[in-house]
Amino acid sequence: MYLYIKALHILFVVTWFAGLFYFVRLLIYNVEAGARDAVARDILREQYKGQLLRLWRGITVPSAVITGVFGLWMWHLYGSLPGWLAVKLAFVAGLYLYHISCWYLYRQQLQGIFKYSGQQLRVWNEVATVFLVAIIFLVVLKSTLSMAWGLLGLFGFIGLLMGGIVWYKRSRAK
Repeated sequence: MYLYIKALHILFVVTWFAGLFYFVRLLIYNVEAGARDAVARDILREQYKGQLLRLWRGITVPSAVITGVFGLWMWHLYGSLPGWLAVKLAFVAGLYLYHISCWYLYRQQLQGIFKYSGQQLRVWNEVATVFLVAIIFLVVLKSTLSMAWGLLGLFGFIGLLMGGIVWYKRSRAK
């Protein structure tokens, strides 16, 4: 039974992350539509508004809820809380906070409040990537990974991501 629950948990983790990645990408496109002429901007923003809502209600939220249900079920079947799992759950809690923050960004955009540039939202989109990498490494390596090396690797990964974002920004400017 445990392996079936685990497989379903992984399936919904994948769909949840897919929803989060695409959701923020649509927020970026919505911001960047503001640079278009008024007619194009209004058409694009209306299109993105519908896409964002369907993605949120149809994939992202249901996947987050089902991921949580199967995760709790696996924890119940596992029967304990080893150290690596406690750390993983801390990252998962951060991911749920990230999830909620994406909804707030969407609500602001609906109200015509565009506080963040496309570049800032691109950086924000990579926060989900950091959670994904941290959670996967914790689950796969469990207690074989020392906390010091794990954190060093995570910060190194964040540095690479930020370098990639800077490189992308420069290449777009050319």
